[in-house]
Amino acid sequence: MANVAVIGSQWGDEGKGKIVDWLSSRADVVVRFQGGHNAGHTLVIDGTEYKLHLLPSGIVRGGKLSVIGNGVVVDPWALLKEIEYVRENGIEVTPESLIVAENANLILPMHGAVDRAMEAARGKGSIGTTGRGIGPAYEDKAARRGIRVCDLAEPDLLMTKIEKLLVHHNALLKGLGAETFKAQQVYDSLMQVGDTLLQYAAPVWRRLDEARRSGEKVLFEGAQGVMLDVDHGTYPFVTSSNVVAAQAATGAGVGPRSVGYVLGITKAYTTRVGSGPFPTEQDNEAGTLLGERGHEFGTTTGRKRRCGWFDAAMVRQAIKVAGIDGIALTKLDVLDGFDEIKICTGYKLAGTDIDYLPSSQMAQESVEPVYETIEGWQGTTRGARSWAELPASAVKYVRRIEELIEAPVALLSTSPERDDTILVTDPFLE
Repeated sequence: MANVAVIGSQWGDEGKGKIVDWLSSRADVVVRFQGGHNAGHTLVIDGTEYKLHLLPSGIVRGGKLSVIGNGVVVDPWALLKEIEYVRENGIEVTPESLIVAENANLILPMHGAVDRAMEAARGKGSIGTTGRGIGPAYEDKAARRGIRVCDLAEPDLLMTKIEKLLVHHNALLKGLGAETFKAQQVYDSLMQVGDTLLQYAAPVWRRLDEARRSGEKVLFEGAQGVMLDVDHGTYPFVTSSNVVAAQAATGAGVGPRSVGYVLGITKAYTTRVGSGPFPTEQDNEAGTLLGERGHEFGTTTGRKRRCGWFDAAMVRQAIKVAGIDGIALTKLDVLDGFDEIKICTGYKLAGTDIDYLPSSQMAQESVEPVYETIEGWQGTTRGARSWAELPASAVKYVRRIEELIEAPVALLSTSPERDDTILVTDPFLE
């Protein structure tokens, strides 16, 4: 059986929560491998809704090991608050059910302060961060001044590292006119949570090697989407980590062959939160209707999502750069009742036809979508669990998407309910 990596193929918010939950019920180990608490998954288990940000989706299912890998940046206060939240909802969390990579970098209070001050300084040129310190924490990691989970076990060295870290951050905060931090203040805050967090700390790479040797099924759970990847997305309007499936190996401490089938979660239309180019955005009645029907508000921020037609050219590009084997098409039911549905098949740039989204920021903002119009359907797809239950025009829409993105639909989701899924290909058996 193959291990499975789940990633978003658009700008995030593709409905990964339901699909990851469906897969995690069949996995032995569920691993988060990038991002931080800027991500958000909504799960519905036996009528109870869980909104998770840092914890892997497997945490809500007994008998699963949940892993936060070294590629994640961890806000210790946010993590412990989330653990308490799921406990209050009847979920047991112990060091036997959750482990956190001892070499994962921490998000500290000054990271959020810098994040928000930088966004304010950008003014109209803001890049739409969540303000939770994700980017500055990754910057510190790359600059080799970051503080990691394992540092909490070494108090004397920890204070020295904090002092060195604040040389950088306080200078930046002062320059931006923001309040600075004292080393003792940060140190004391970390000492209050250090012992609690350290009980979950472990060499994740070793535990995952044991899983490999024993034949356990591992689900690698991604956050955000490929078009938010720091290398392959709509830079600079991106997240601060790699979102593509290759990061599952790096961000968990396993070899590249440990990642088997790559499932790209793909919404049947397109949404985006925050700033940045969006070629198929519909700032009109159609976009409003998509947002209302799809309840398009961010799980983490509550921000209203921008909505538009399906961009097949962009998803095809994401499939190529991310190594996606098949997609899980979600929210098909949101398109019920449209007389016509448009699909972007490519772009025009300065009068020239192109079939990909270029890297240049100006080019991304200038491309004009080339649409193909598909007949809509008046019947309902909501709750369908077989192809036979779908209107003929809905099936035609799905098949046309497959042709355009050059990848098969492995799963088709027809409502937020976990069992309202049409399974075409079992990723764990591929």
